[in-house]
Amino acid sequence: MQDALNVLGEALQACSYDPLTGYFRDGCCNTDVHDHGTHVVCARMTAEFLAFSAERGNDLITPRPQWRFPGLKPGDRWCLCATRWKEAFDAGVAPQVVLEATHSKVLEFVRLEDLKAHEYVRSN
Repeated sequence: MQDALNVLGEALQACSYDPLTGYFRDGCCNTDVHDHGTHVVCARMTAEFLAFSAERGNDLITPRPQWRFPGLKPGDRWCLCATRWKEAFDAGVAPQVVLEATHSKVLEFVRLEDLKAHEYVRSN
């Protein structure tokens, strides 16, 4: 994981420490063979996406302390499953993506052009 690359071919950057995200809860969208959900997309949550995910049986809003999950709100950054992001993209509700913190593994599921079209750019 030390050499993990983002979708831009650079070193993978942290996605979020608050809330603490990642399959390994290390703040990064790292993955391995045990990560069957492929939690590699660093996305900035929106109310629309959170509702979309809940409608599909994945409630990301309700806290689940037993899984070290704080519950998410719009504006939070979180490592999403590649297939969930793609599903949201196809439905027109994909959240914005932090490219520097999105693992290159996502490119097996999603086109880079689609990710770039949803890039989150911080305003100063």
